[in-house]
This record gives sequence, C-alpha cells and structure tokens, in this order.
Amino acid sequence: MTEPGASPEDPWVKVEYAYSDNSLDPDDEDSDYHQESYKESYKDRRRRAHTQSEQKRRDAIKRGYDDLQTIVPTCQQQDFSIGSQKLSKAIVLQKTIDYIQFLHKEKKKQEEEVSTLRKDVTALKIMKMNYEPIVKAHQDNPHEGEDQVSDQVKFNVFQGVMDSLFESFNASISVASFQELSACVFSWIEQHCKPQTLREIMIGVLHQLKNQLY
Repeated sequence: MTEPGASPEDPWVKVEYAYSDNSLDPDDEDSDYHQESYKESYKDRRRRAHTQSEQKRRDAIKRGYDDLQTIVPTCQQQDFSIGSQKLSKAIVLQKTIDYIQFLHKEKKKQEEEVSTLRKDVTALKIMKMNYEPIVKAHQDNPHEGEDQVSDQVKFNVFQGVMDSLFESFNASISVASFQELSACVFSWIEQHCKPQTLREIMIGVLHQLKNQLY
C-alpha cells in the first residue's frame, strides 16, 4: 500500500522502487566483469610462464648435445653410413658412451704402464745401489787387478751363476704341457731372477771361486 497522499504516478516513488531492486545494481555487474577478466589474465600468465620454462629446458638440452658434438672427437668425424645428415641425438649419445669407454680403457692401460715403469725404476735403483761400491772401488784403484783374471775364471763365474739358476729352474718348471711350461717360466723369472736374488747368487759364486783360487 502506498502512503496516504502519495500517488502511484509520483516520480519519487518510482526512483525509490528502482534502487530497491539489487538485481539491477550496476556496480555488481562491473565487479563480476572485472573478476572474470582477472581470472582469464592469470591463466594466460601461467600458460605463458609454462611455455617459457619449457622453451628454456629445450634450449638447455640442445646446448648440451651441441657441446657433446664439439667435445667428442668421433662426433666430428664423417660417418659415411648417414652421409652429410645431421647427427641424431641417439647417435650423439652412443658415440659419447663409446668414447667414454675408450677413455676408461686408455686410462687403465696407462696405469698398468706406469706400474711397470715404477717396478723398472725400483729394480734400477737396486742395481745402482749394488754397483756404486764396485765403481767407486775401481775409481779409487783403477789399475788394481788388471790382467789378473783369465778367461777361464770369467767362464767359471758365468758357469757358477748359470748352474745355480738351472737348479731353481729345473725344480720349478713343469713340462706336462706347453701352457704349464709357459706359466712356470714366467713364474720362475719373477721369483728367481730379481736383482737382489741374482746379486746373492753372484756373491756366493765369487766367494766359492775365491776360496778355490786361494
């Protein structure tokens, strides 16, 4: 009901009725529009960030493969099976694996060579230590003992050394098969032909020969 004295055609009544309807509030419509626009903008930003991140990842992988082709020598060699085509990622990886395995083998080979050289150096040091006194004695008395040793005496020294070596050789070597013979020979050399062992044999032979001569 309208208030007494108010006419339905009164313009103030129409204005009040219009603003009392929430569904026609223009401010609410603007709020919904801006919220929807914000949501779409956030999705776009996320999509763009993901795309950039994926592109960076692909670029990093590509740089890695390019570096491998530059570093690995076999990747730079011409492969006639594929002609002048660009190497695929699978081929680059396989060539890289092959090259790494090659480097491991070369490293092991060099380590074995270094170990052998160290043993040779040790043997030479022992020989140097044993022969230095002999050389010094000869330098102090260069003319002592000249023309006093006959060829027969030298042969007796050689024979004594060889006889001693043959005894150990004969006791250590098996001739059941060629494989056994080969294995025994190398084992005998390692055990009985060391510089220290030969020195002891030589000292014993010289001592025995000296007793025979004097």
